[in-house]
Amino acid sequence: MGYMLYDQVRIEFPDRELAHLQVVILSKLRRHESFAMSWREPAATGGGRSTIWLDSAHALYFRFDGSRWPELSHEWVERLRVSASSPTGLLVTDEDGDLVSGTSVLLRGASGR
Repeated sequence: MGYMLYDQVRIEFPDRELAHLQVVILSKLRRHESFAMSWREPAATGGGRSTIWLDSAHALYFRFDGSRWPELSHEWVERLRVSASSPTGLLVTDEDGDLVSGTSVLLRGASGR
């Protein structure tokens, strides 16, 4: 399980999903395109969903549990890219198009309100 740090939020995703997200997110931010990203929260942490606004003005960090780069699916990357450019923003889905759970944690000093 890897994670991304963005502003005051740490979001954990499986490494393979995170690798695909990294490609799409960095591609959009490289072009200075801001967008929303939403994911499902696991029932074990209260359920629901979370959304963040991604902008190139904030630092972004990806950390993978494994040392190998997973094989990327170009079709999956394209689906995520199209989603990121939609009015709803990037909906985190797996290769089959099902919503992926990501566990988010507000870091010390961040307010959840």
